[in-house]
Amino acid sequence: MSDIRHSLLRRDALSAAKEVLYHLDIYFSSQLQNSPLPLVDKGPTDLLEEFLFQVPKERGAPPKRLTPLQELQLLEIMCNYFQEQTKDSVRQVIFSSLFSPQGNKADDSRMALLGKLVSMAVAVCRVPVLECAAFWLQRTPAVFCVRLARALVDDYCNLVPGSIQTLKQIFTASPRFCCQFITSVTALYDLSSDDLIPPSDLLELIVSWIFEDPRLILITFLNTPIAANLPIGFLELTPLTGLIRWCVKAPLAYKRKKKASLSNGHPPNKIAKDSTSGEDRDCHQLYSKLHLSVLQVLMMLQGHLTEKNLYGRLGLVPFDHVVPLVEDINRLSDELNPLNASKEIELALDRLAQALQVAMASGALLCTRDDLRTVCSRLPHNNLLQLVISGPVQQPTHGALPPGFYPHIHTPPLGYPAHPALPAHPALPAHPVQTFIPGMTFPYRPIR
Repeated sequence: MSDIRHSLLRRDALSAAKEVLYHLDIYFSSQLQNSPLPLVDKGPTDLLEEFLFQVPKERGAPPKRLTPLQELQLLEIMCNYFQEQTKDSVRQVIFSSLFSPQGNKADDSRMALLGKLVSMAVAVCRVPVLECAAFWLQRTPAVFCVRLARALVDDYCNLVPGSIQTLKQIFTASPRFCCQFITSVTALYDLSSDDLIPPSDLLELIVSWIFEDPRLILITFLNTPIAANLPIGFLELTPLTGLIRWCVKAPLAYKRKKKASLSNGHPPNKIAKDSTSGEDRDCHQLYSKLHLSVLQVLMMLQGHLTEKNLYGRLGLVPFDHVVPLVEDINRLSDELNPLNASKEIELALDRLAQALQVAMASGALLCTRDDLRTVCSRLPHNNLLQLVISGPVQQPTHGALPPGFYPHIHTPPLGYPAHPALPAHPALPAHPVQTFIPGMTFPYRPIR
């Protein structure tokens, strides 16, 4: 590698970067012939950091800077390389070696270049780059995935008005990337503050994708070999938990946002007030559509989990994530005046109850009713939620019943005693048996 480095030092930045990609291609192609999981040596990593990410090798040396034009040309070189490389395994290994975080000072340059590369791939619809980015999102710690999501949202939702339509068009080009993008976006925007409410353009984009084909949410899950124990600190297999969080918390989060805007001492004028209320109304309709789609996907899951032999073993809606969601709802309900936010609290709890019931029935949420009672005990009263956490009673497994079948028997709601047994009625006299005589005719009399 030292000989290669000396030859690269004599080149300009762009030709050196192109040469590095060429040598990496040869190196990993030969490695993949001997092993399906090649080891990345320190030599290639050092070349990448020095000649692609412009991180100087000598300590104390000033960092190199590419001009905006050079940076654009470098992105074009990389896009063209991934487009022209026909072997998917080589593409994936090189993309991973380029952009997998190493825990050093090159990571900031690495993430900045990745955001610009994926943004360009969206703009010019470079499917191989988007597919590589989808696998990268699946294998990289969530903190870095969220940074990539933020960069794309800034480029397509905040920077240029109307550019969200460009992002919308990749739905058919790379559904796998769309699924991973939704998962990372729901991890980024958790509605914990007004700044972390998803922009309306982004919300409309995601709802349009999912409403058109709800199975989009399950693409990563259906196309990935899965172990029962998922790694901690990475994105979830599906965006289901994040989308449930959006639907459940949205009524309360928007009410909190409206309350904050009224209490800052500057009441909005009539035009601004009408515009804001109209936008909020549109968002609430979008969340309703999203909630319906999420319930539809949850209902599909039992068959898929059974097919993968993961029914009862893998919770795609982890109970550990339900607990903080319930705590957030409780906190927001206390924060808002229940007298002024009763409709919003009722809607949030209704959606929570529906999601919990369908998730448990489909095997996506693995917990007991006692677990739910404990977690939900401090929430405001809600009739539907009360039914969900109280029953129905799970009967012993019966061969004639499909897995997860719940008979229609409910235990008494919390706080209410069981009804005493009613006294038995006295036996009624038996009716005389009427015999049927074949051939007996009955006169027909028309009604006048």
